[in-house]
Amino acid sequence: MAARIRESAGDDLEETHEINVTPFIDVMLVLLIIFMVAAPLATVDVNVDLPASTATVSQRPEKPVFLTLKQDLTVAVGNDSLPRDRFGQTLDRITGGDRETRIFLRADKVVEYGALMEVMNLLRAAGYLKVALVGIETAPQGAAAGP
Repeated sequence: MAARIRESAGDDLEETHEINVTPFIDVMLVLLIIFMVAAPLATVDVNVDLPASTATVSQRPEKPVFLTLKQDLTVAVGNDSLPRDRFGQTLDRITGGDRETRIFLRADKVVEYGALMEVMNLLRAAGYLKVALVGIETAPQGAAAGP
């Protein structure tokens, strides 16, 4: 008995010229999971004491509008208390209706951040978008002390 080996070109496996994307998708899914786990860990709660600043002093306008958030969370413009329900009306009267006036916002050191944001939201609702935060001037670290 003789056996015959078949040598036909049609039975060979054909080469495919397509890119196999399965490993690429696997790698992307693993990276996605890594970033989903690592992203919340990247945010750090840092205790910050904001009132002191070493920023350069900017030019003060001739008649600045100082808005102060006191320790008891009352708001004052200059020395006069400002009712929150007539916040926008009072600021319009003081600024002459000029919403481009820069408002200098001061807050007591013990005021919570949320209370400060409420006042900033009141300013935004009233149309005053130019707000400057006021802090205590301190000398930069490494600077020589004056005489």
